[in-house]
Amino acid sequence: MTAFEEFGVIPELAKAVDEMEWLLPTDVQAEAIPLILGGGDVLMAAETGSGKTGAFCLPILQIVWETLRDIKEGKIGKSVASHSILPWRMSFFDRGNALAITPDGLRCQSREQREWHGCRATTGVRGNGRYYYEAVVTDEGLCRVGWSTERSNLDIGTDRFSFGFGGTGKKSNNKQFEDYGEEFGINDCIGCLLDLQKYEISFTKNGKNLGIAFRIQDQMKNETFYPAVVLKNAEMQFNFGETEFKHKIPDGYIALCKAENANVKTNPYATQTASSEDMKPKPNAPQAIIIEPSRELAEQTFQQLQKFKKHLKDPTLREYLLIGGQSSKEQINELQRGVDIIVSTPGRLEDLLTQGFVLLTHCRFFVLDEADGLLKQGNGPLIDRIHKQIPKITSDGRRLQMVVCSATLHDFEVKKMADRLMHFPTWVDLKGEDAVPETVHHCVVTVDPQKDLSWKNYRQHIQTDGVHAKDNVRPGNNTPETLSEAVKMLKGDYCIRAIREHKMDRAIIFCRTKLDCDNLENYLRQVGGNEFSCVCLHSDRSPNERKANLQKFKENRVKFLICTDVAARGIDVSGLPFMINITLPDEKSNYVHRIGRVGRAERMGLAISLVSTVPEKVWYHGQWCSSRGKNCWNTNLTEQKGCCIWYNETNYLAEIEEHLGCTIQQIETDFKVPVNEFDGKVVYGQKRKNTGSGYQDHVKQLVPIVDELAELESQAQSIFIRRLLL
Repeated sequence: MTAFEEFGVIPELAKAVDEMEWLLPTDVQAEAIPLILGGGDVLMAAETGSGKTGAFCLPILQIVWETLRDIKEGKIGKSVASHSILPWRMSFFDRGNALAITPDGLRCQSREQREWHGCRATTGVRGNGRYYYEAVVTDEGLCRVGWSTERSNLDIGTDRFSFGFGGTGKKSNNKQFEDYGEEFGINDCIGCLLDLQKYEISFTKNGKNLGIAFRIQDQMKNETFYPAVVLKNAEMQFNFGETEFKHKIPDGYIALCKAENANVKTNPYATQTASSEDMKPKPNAPQAIIIEPSRELAEQTFQQLQKFKKHLKDPTLREYLLIGGQSSKEQINELQRGVDIIVSTPGRLEDLLTQGFVLLTHCRFFVLDEADGLLKQGNGPLIDRIHKQIPKITSDGRRLQMVVCSATLHDFEVKKMADRLMHFPTWVDLKGEDAVPETVHHCVVTVDPQKDLSWKNYRQHIQTDGVHAKDNVRPGNNTPETLSEAVKMLKGDYCIRAIREHKMDRAIIFCRTKLDCDNLENYLRQVGGNEFSCVCLHSDRSPNERKANLQKFKENRVKFLICTDVAARGIDVSGLPFMINITLPDEKSNYVHRIGRVGRAERMGLAISLVSTVPEKVWYHGQWCSSRGKNCWNTNLTEQKGCCIWYNETNYLAEIEEHLGCTIQQIETDFKVPVNEFDGKVVYGQKRKNTGSGYQDHVKQLVPIVDELAELESQAQSIFIRRLLL
């Protein structure tokens, strides 16, 4: 049994992983795989390169394949109920699309902020008797709780067949909202009373009786009354009397769960039946959708899926890459032939969803990889729209699972989205706030055009971005514009110095804009030819060119990959030794993303950032720019209705250091890194020397522990079986 099988991974997947020489699960895989296999929503925060892709791909492949196999073998039978309907639970089926229910059926949650979503219980009462249950508000938001009949809609209190009491202190029936009792909110306990002898409905707040709220009309005396709730961005916990109530039951009432069988009826909408044919997805109805922020990252995830599924046979599992730059007709044809897992970029997925070429009827998994990147691209509303269309319970009674992962999961917008969309998610937070791996040496070289005057004598320098085309820029003055232009020239020269000092034969170089990437690519080729062989990766290059360029870099056919943040997010290049920031990012989290390209798989990496001591004038094409930067040469500042800003890297450096809680090492312009500042001499791109046991030793140390755990598990199962037989 492999280490991955110990975490619940089936042998077919474990064999593929073993062939990829993954000897042990990473920390994030060890935590997340069992959680996803167990049916939970998961938020993953871990270092870039920590194995997040495997952490969600492996369990998703396993569950999708097992579902297809069960359908083929007829194991998903003629009747599928809400996980066998238990009495006195909130129904998994008789509920609004955006309302989530815990597996025990006793807590309801809706993160929809604009709409109400309701739910009824699996069981109700009729005939006679006096009954009581409690509902506790467990989170901020708007809620209304009470009693509902089968003929009512789920928005209780808005028709004549339901009766509700809301947190605003109003009772409601048939859309008549009237003052009653008092307001309630988080941590308040609402008691719901139903008197089928006098046909009255009352409520209590924290044990205090608020008096009669409704008198039930004669024509409704034969109805069955079910506990019900409706929520807007809120959460409530229910107790029907199976555990001790928070407050004393009012005199003359009994706990709802103790109602006599003759007075109890099962909610007809709380079960769901389906034939095996109903379970079978249509060809273009995938069971998993994985959204990535870029084509390159989507291709990378797709390739991982193909490697993992190598030994999954009968049935064959079909994955599909859905990205821009491909023929729509060809994509539609492929979807119609059948697809089980889609890996896609946001725009192309929505296009085909809108046209009806992708169906969401059987979607089991909704995965957002690099979630902060997706949101920063403005995809929040699109994600909400897609999520809203996905049924929260599939035809075989399984709940939609959502997985969100990123190296910077602590981003406020990501947290807000998770609160809104996810179902009681478990955090797999092995990283905390952004941190730098111990295998990365990151340092800063200041670019000071007032101290280093070499730029005044350059015969050959990098072509600059043209923001100073209309400014009075010349070596003889020290205007801010002249110093800014000098910084741009010095950074090109410093990049060459860094490469030569460390004999870099493989590095990612980050530039702020696409134009900066193009200029640096031309400069490196002009200066060194094969010595500085390089390719560009940014969104103005065609998809085929981007794919080819990335492949050239991965296969060591070129030495340097020059790219923007968007293009490089999440790209995994094993054994990468060097990274250069031509300009610091203005987002603190992007600094961690960038330097996370090196220092992976316990191999040492060096990240160098060039930081200007003076403000630099740069392009900033906002929404006001009609072409969003394409062929735009409006060099005025934004406050003058232009497309330029002053970029202060010194301030950004201070923010990054504050964010990381450390001072980043500064080195001189000769780019020599003092070895005594680190743990002895290191070779970038190789594992650190003299650091105790290496990875292979680490595996050997863990083997007996894993064996012992396996033996203990076997003993525990044997004891359990023997006790069952007694």
